[in-house]
Amino acid sequence: MIAVPLRRAGLVVTAALAALLALATPAAAHGADAPDATDYRAQVSTLSPAPRGLTARMVEAGARLELTNTTGRDVEVLGYSGEPYLRIGPGGVYENSRSPATYLNRTLAGDTPLPAEADPAATPVWRKVSEDRSARWHDQRARWLESDLPAQVTADPTREQRVRDWVVPLRDGDQAIEVRGTLDWVPPPDPYPWWVAGTLGFLLVGAAGLVPAGTLAGARALRGVGALLALGGLAAVTSSVGRALDAGADGVGGVLVGLLGGQTWALLTGLGALVAGGYALARRPAADFALALAGACLALFAGVANLAVLSRSVVPAPWPAGLARILVTLVLAAGAGALATGLLRLHTASRTAHRAPHPTHPTPVPH
Repeated sequence: MIAVPLRRAGLVVTAALAALLALATPAAAHGADAPDATDYRAQVSTLSPAPRGLTARMVEAGARLELTNTTGRDVEVLGYSGEPYLRIGPGGVYENSRSPATYLNRTLAGDTPLPAEADPAATPVWRKVSEDRSARWHDQRARWLESDLPAQVTADPTREQRVRDWVVPLRDGDQAIEVRGTLDWVPPPDPYPWWVAGTLGFLLVGAAGLVPAGTLAGARALRGVGALLALGGLAAVTSSVGRALDAGADGVGGVLVGLLGGQTWALLTGLGALVAGGYALARRPAADFALALAGACLALFAGVANLAVLSRSVVPAPWPAGLARILVTLVLAAGAGALATGLLRLHTASRTAHRAPHPTHPTPVPH
């Protein structure tokens, strides 16, 4: 009977999703301690004085400050008490294990407990952490860590406004250098239109599963959903590349490292949706199962995992926030719609197989 394999396919879908949920973590979905989105915009405004070969910028939607040093000399970043915190130069990146900033800056929340050895007045103990000439860290001077809004924002949260100006001190030999920047509040967008668009898209795509599978219209509906799922997969891959670029990746090699290191799940689900969409376009026998599994993974790991993009003003992408919201909405509609279509078609096929008459064997005629 066909119903038994179909029921097994449904169990495989459920088991695969459970395994993915068990393996997935926020770090795997978005990269190491990177925000989904925020309403605070942190920017570097000046580097003064600015020696040739020394640059600074904010990455990961303002979550980290990046300093790149190609001057050929060591440059130190000073911690919150003026102590040496990082040393960046020709030999790579070193951190001072006696600086409290070494531990406080490891997480987005800045709540890492300080070990007994952390003492800003102690002689630095340098520990090499990278061969690169760039360092990225969560600097509390450039971020807003409180759960409550700033007082001026509370008074008028609908207006874009300055929260504070910030300074991160550096030292190049005997010369003092300052990285100056701004932290602004940017009012969040209304997520309602995006939710409506995503819901309508899901209903329209999912409705294809109601078209009888054995008809010409059913075949066209299957190919249409396959094309939309492939488009959703392309949107997921594009979003993953955008997050890698926003995290500071440079060049093709840097983007590939960023994708494999922090965007693995979103990248894999996007590629899986492209493959499943191709199966549906080719009307392969396993197309319904592929639609259900790939659609669920796409909606979960590349859509639901990025829902904050729809309701926050500053998003982890190098392009306008509106484009990032379009990509996430497309991923949600295509993924959830493909899941609904695949399950409906599997259910219909199962019921059809169950109702089909069983072949009867003729009674043997005695000789």
